[in-house]
Amino acid sequence: MSFLALDIGNTRLKWALYDHGHVGAHLLQQGAVFLEAIDSLADGDWKVLTAPDAMLGCVVAGDAVRRRAEEQMEIWDLEPRWVVPGAHDAGVVNGYDHPHRLGADRWAALVGARQRALAGGSARPALVVMVGTAVTVDALDTAGRFLGGLILPGFGLMLKALEMGTAGLRVPTGEVVDFPTNTSDALMSGGANAIAGAIERQHRKLAAHAGAEPLLLMAGGAAPKLAPTLHLPVQVVDTLLFEGLLALQSRRMAL
Repeated sequence: MSFLALDIGNTRLKWALYDHGHVGAHLLQQGAVFLEAIDSLADGDWKVLTAPDAMLGCVVAGDAVRRRAEEQMEIWDLEPRWVVPGAHDAGVVNGYDHPHRLGADRWAALVGARQRALAGGSARPALVVMVGTAVTVDALDTAGRFLGGLILPGFGLMLKALEMGTAGLRVPTGEVVDFPTNTSDALMSGGANAIAGAIERQHRKLAAHAGAEPLLLMAGGAAPKLAPTLHLPVQVVDTLLFEGLLALQSRRMAL
C-alpha cells in the first residue's frame, strides 16, 4: 500500500512516495517543483512513479493551487485527501485559539515532531522551526500540547523589504559571518541573526515552561544555512512534515 505525501507551500510543491502509509515507512522517491511548474508533474516526475494507493497532503498556497495539484493526480485512481487541523490528532493537542486556523503545514510538522520527541522512550518538549517563505517557531510541551508559536518573515522577505524600503540597498547573495564588512554579508547576517534570536528566545522560554531541555527540530529550504548560526543543538530534518503526514495517515487507517 504505497503512500504519497504532499506539501504545497508558498513557493514549492514537495512530494514523497513511501512504501506504505504508516510511521516508519521506507522512503522510495521524493522531489520538488516550484508552483509555476505544477502543471508539468503528470507528464514529468509523476509519470514514471508507481501509482500510489493513498495520499495525504497539506496546502497553504490556496485552493487554486490545490486544484492544479489534484488535476495532476488524475493520472492515478486516487482520492485526494488534505489535512484540516483540528483540536487533537495523532497524539498532539492543538492549543491554537481557533484550531482550524492553524496552518496545515505547521500542524503536520508538529505531529512529526511529536513522533521524534517520543522516540527516546521518555517524552521531551520540542521546538519546531520551519524556514521557508515565512519562518514558524512552534512550541510543543512534554504532554504533546501545542502551546503556540511565532511567525516571522523568511530570508527572502526580509531582504526584499529592505530593498523596497531603502534607496541604496540591493539584494545580492552574501554569507552569514560574525562581523560583516560588506553590504551583502551584512544583509544576510542580519536576517540570519534576527531569525536565530527568535528561535533561541523561544527555546529558553519553552525550557523554562516545560522544565526540560527541548528537542530543537528544523526543516525547510533555508534550514542548512540557518542551523549553523544557532548556539543550540539542532536537528535538520528535511522530511519532518512528511513524517507528520505518515503519522496522520496511520491514525486514519486505524479508525
